[in-house]
Amino acid sequence: MPMAVSAYAAPSATEDLVPTTIERRDVGPDDVLIDIKFAGICHSDIHTVRGDWGPQQFPLAPGHEIAGIVTEVGANVTKHAVGDRVGVGCMVNSCGECKNCLAGEEQYCLNGNVGTYGGVDRDGTITQGGYSTQVVVTEDFVLRIPEGIELDAAAPLLCAGITTFSPLRHWGAGPGKKVAVVGLGGLGHMAVKLAHAMGAEVTVLSQSLKKQEDGLRLGADAYYATSDLNTFTDLAGSFDLIINTVSASLDISAYLGLLSLDGALVNVGAPAEPLPVQAFALIGGRRSFAGSMIGGIRETQEMLDFCAEHKLGAEIEVIPADKINDAYERVLASDVRYRFVIDTSTL
Repeated sequence: MPMAVSAYAAPSATEDLVPTTIERRDVGPDDVLIDIKFAGICHSDIHTVRGDWGPQQFPLAPGHEIAGIVTEVGANVTKHAVGDRVGVGCMVNSCGECKNCLAGEEQYCLNGNVGTYGGVDRDGTITQGGYSTQVVVTEDFVLRIPEGIELDAAAPLLCAGITTFSPLRHWGAGPGKKVAVVGLGGLGHMAVKLAHAMGAEVTVLSQSLKKQEDGLRLGADAYYATSDLNTFTDLAGSFDLIINTVSASLDISAYLGLLSLDGALVNVGAPAEPLPVQAFALIGGRRSFAGSMIGGIRETQEMLDFCAEHKLGAEIEVIPADKINDAYERVLASDVRYRFVIDTSTL
């Protein structure tokens, strides 16, 4: 029999999230049952439940930054045991058979990965996310959270951490490389921490200087305001890699001008509207404008291990469940430093 668990869910795209119960499937032979302890609030949650990225089936419990403890495992499970500290990120399944899945890039499954919430699972049900007390996930999509990272600070690593780690690794951030991070929010603050730990020279590009002290504390070597037009002339041709974490429309061509020869501007923010680009902004310096999603399971585990080794976690504000709707408004107003995390014991 499916089990009913407590959750916070959106009844529609226009209503506040409310307390409710959702169903979790029985623990199958390859499944892991997790008592969720903390769930991060990602800007994606807001985009999704408000219909910015397309219509959803409601009620919908969001949340794909999940940290908790294993309480039951199926008969075939070998990777996790009862009592383990674990996490679940943005996907809970994939086909496992296409060339991308076989290469360990399940996030780019050619048949579509199954999102942690709002996705169609293998049994045809709509997945429900981490704003809940328990979740059942197939063992291959459960991550080990190493000792040395507290569960509350680990939760946002399952999205914000891997979303920035993956492009930093792919485009070779490290010693001798100059990396700029656009935006110092939930994603941006992790990009700064990770790029610094990888040995790159890090610059933050933010609308204003109001978070400059934070940026330098988190590991940035320099901090510039993009509202100052001199920034785009002073820094022209400076960077090997720019990670754009902003979920809003920017003048991409202006930012491309900040790249050195063969530099790459990688979008990890996902605004609903298109991002136009002038061809000459690309061809003038053999520059690339690219995108990156999350990482695969193998790379996500690598990221968690890297964070434990370098003693990195997200900068968080832990909230009770009844503050979720307030937190959404504060995220939209950029009034969070730098990730809200729900204490699911308050559900």
